[in-house]
Amino acid sequence: MTPKRRILCTEDDKDTRDLFSIILQMAGYEAVCVEGAEEALELARSQKFDVYLLDNGLLSGTGSILAAEIREFDSVTPILFCSGAAYESDIQNARLAGAQGYLVKPVECEVLLAEIDRLLSRSTLQRYETQQS
Repeated sequence: MTPKRRILCTEDDKDTRDLFSIILQMAGYEAVCVEGAEEALELARSQKFDVYLLDNGLLSGTGSILAAEIREFDSVTPILFCSGAAYESDIQNARLAGAQGYLVKPVECEVLLAEIDRLLSRSTLQRYETQQS
């Protein structure tokens, strides 16, 4: 039996956090959902995750700052933003901080899960290619 893929979801809105947790668990992922950037950073440093799912607007900082801090010690794990911040500058800042994907809320469950699957497949392929070289 293969272990479930783990997703660290950082979302400051409780209802959205709960919804993401349900969606991810129903899709077969292990969802670890937290409210703030500090807790997310602590977990990212101490545990293994397969995807980081970040909101851009957090009560304690921004998702872009959190992504940049994660990239200081983890350059491999995919980062996906799912945020209501829809300006091109928000998306660009997230990508510059190390994100591979950016979805604008509200987002359909199928779109969120498809993007997570895409990032996981790409990450798996990159790790395989790195091992082969």
